[in-house]
Amino acid sequence: MNLKRFFTASLFTALIAIFLIAAGTAFTSARAQNTSSNLLGTSGSEKTAKGPVVTTDQVRAELLAWAPDGVGPGKQVWLGLQLAHQPEWHTYWKNSGDSGLPTMLEWQLPAGVTAGEIAWPTPKKIPIGTLANYGYEKTVLLPVPVTVAENFSGTQLDVKLKAAWLVCRKECIPQEGDFSLSIPAKSSTAISSQLFQAAFDATPKQLGVGTSQVEVSDAKGKAIKVSLSGLPASLQGKTLALFPETGGVIEPAAAWQQAWQGAVWTAQVPLSGQRTESPTVMPLVVALDGDATGRAYRIDTPVKGEWPKVAAAATLPPALEAALKANASSGAAPLQASAPAIGLWAALLGALLGGLILNLMPCVFPVLAIKVVSFVHVKDQASRVTTGLAYTAGVVLSFLALGALLLGLRAAGEQLGWGFQLQSPAVVAALAVLFTLMGLNLAGLFEFGSFLPTRVASLQAKNPAIDSFLSGVLATAIASPCTAPFMGASLGYALGLPAVQALAVFGAIGLGMALPYLAASMVPAVARALPRPGAWMVTFKQLMAFPMFATVVWLVWVLGQQSGIDGAGALLGLLVLMALTIWALTLKGRTRTVMAAFSIAASAAALWAIGPNITRLQDASVSASQVASGWQAWEPGRVDQLNAQGQSVFVDFTAAWCVTCQYNKKTTLSNPALLADIEAKKVALLRADWTRRDPAVTAALGQLGRSGVPVYVIYKPGRAPVVLSEILSVDDVRAELAKL
Repeated sequence: MNLKRFFTASLFTALIAIFLIAAGTAFTSARAQNTSSNLLGTSGSEKTAKGPVVTTDQVRAELLAWAPDGVGPGKQVWLGLQLAHQPEWHTYWKNSGDSGLPTMLEWQLPAGVTAGEIAWPTPKKIPIGTLANYGYEKTVLLPVPVTVAENFSGTQLDVKLKAAWLVCRKECIPQEGDFSLSIPAKSSTAISSQLFQAAFDATPKQLGVGTSQVEVSDAKGKAIKVSLSGLPASLQGKTLALFPETGGVIEPAAAWQQAWQGAVWTAQVPLSGQRTESPTVMPLVVALDGDATGRAYRIDTPVKGEWPKVAAAATLPPALEAALKANASSGAAPLQASAPAIGLWAALLGALLGGLILNLMPCVFPVLAIKVVSFVHVKDQASRVTTGLAYTAGVVLSFLALGALLLGLRAAGEQLGWGFQLQSPAVVAALAVLFTLMGLNLAGLFEFGSFLPTRVASLQAKNPAIDSFLSGVLATAIASPCTAPFMGASLGYALGLPAVQALAVFGAIGLGMALPYLAASMVPAVARALPRPGAWMVTFKQLMAFPMFATVVWLVWVLGQQSGIDGAGALLGLLVLMALTIWALTLKGRTRTVMAAFSIAASAAALWAIGPNITRLQDASVSASQVASGWQAWEPGRVDQLNAQGQSVFVDFTAAWCVTCQYNKKTTLSNPALLADIEAKKVALLRADWTRRDPAVTAALGQLGRSGVPVYVIYKPGRAPVVLSEILSVDDVRAELAKL
């Protein structure tokens, strides 16, 4: 059997490969742009397309309007952002307390239409360990008054809002969303009237100052005395909660005393040791302590006395600072790793070497090996050189296209990294189908030529250069999820470069990957060293089917990490039915008709019944629970928390679809001597799983100057993080641990 027939498959498989990359991107973008879709991953601040609703795993945010009399010249309407929190999560009031950030609203309104300030509902005090925050749990509506211009004459009021909020539990996740809403001018918009009325009822009522005051009377500058008069009879004699609108003055979590002196409420409140403000007027909000209705009162209280000298501005708490860093845009300054930033020439060299090593991947090597063996059929050296150049062009152009796609999506606001297409279960399943087809073809079950039209099947014979070009596209598609040594730093550096220089790095990876075949095609001795055509070629071709099947096993396992056991089982079942269909189509006569009809019908029924399991992502908490013994799940801010306790941290940025990651996990990271050193040094082990799309992990990688996995980092308290090699050795890790 002539191996040239195998390459007819490249016309089919390479086109499928192109489709898979495009489909993965479309799948990603479609999910990101659904106006009420989830912000993918367990955390992060990924933007959505404009609409009235944005949903994350922690918050459902909706832009609401209240215009009972319609929108007319000079009228006032109300807009509001409603935040519905998942249990245990909260966002913040205008003064967030010890930590946190208030929700920010940026409006885009027609000319002459102006938005006022948020009418903040009364918050609650939320203890977090030794700290205390002011914010909202469950559901809150933040109403904003909007004044319509006297010359307004439109048929509708078009509203656009860009909102940013920080949602916290023990960890903090900065999030944002774009919203849009159109309010009819002539008809009433009052469907949310009860929600707005509840928000108005929860907004503190303004009281006159009277004799109320804040007195800075403590000689040591450690407390203030609050005296409030004119409070309603419903509050007289009751225990009150106090919320100062000015942040950075008091210690929210500290104990304080309060008392009633007739109709005057007094309180002795500790000043913050990190006080940064010295107001002359302190707006104070008071409410019945524990009153769930939110009824409260506000007094613009004058300050008497002289403030002590303010402290230097405090830094953000470590956990919050880490969360904000995780949400930083691509233009934000990254954390400084232990190694200096590489230059462009070093990045190009690293990319070239990394691309060269990609050829050793089990799904890439069979393609390269069979291409080299095909030289035995090519007697003309010029033809070999032509096919080598065509293959190189296919690889390099494919890497350039994939790089341009990645750079374009990142510029559009997507938080993506190298191998992003493998974070889509649909793409993983499609690749499993592709490799199964290739494996069955190599094993001899069928020939593509028997299924393709004669014109297509003859293209390889007439245009071997085209076939070689498409083989290069195929090789790129199956190698793209991998990050070889030297590639990590180069890719991370490339994503911060101008587009032309960044694409040069991607092109260098492609050139490195194509070099072995290009060199073999240009050296006549390679063809002379190969045995003459014979039966061994059939055996060799069949042998190469097994790396393909091994790749399918890996892909099914990857899918299992994303979609669970039901998804993996569904894919295996559909692959078996696909193989049955192909086998049926190789039969002859009536048997072929009957078996083919049965297998196609069974495949269609199975695809309808169990196919959705493949793309149905399992709950993120299920994935987190699968972290190996001794390892904890990484989350934003966790490293800073452990470092603050004096503990060093080893973080494994990994993904199920990363072959190098799995090899390092089963070898180096399971080495008994290494694990003993880790235990002796009391190093915490965190695993950041990037199998599914997670913007927080993407951002953390970007801060380290990386855009793909594996990445291994040791964080030492008070020192810069140390980034280790992608090919992890026991000796290298132990040597670094010895420095702790």
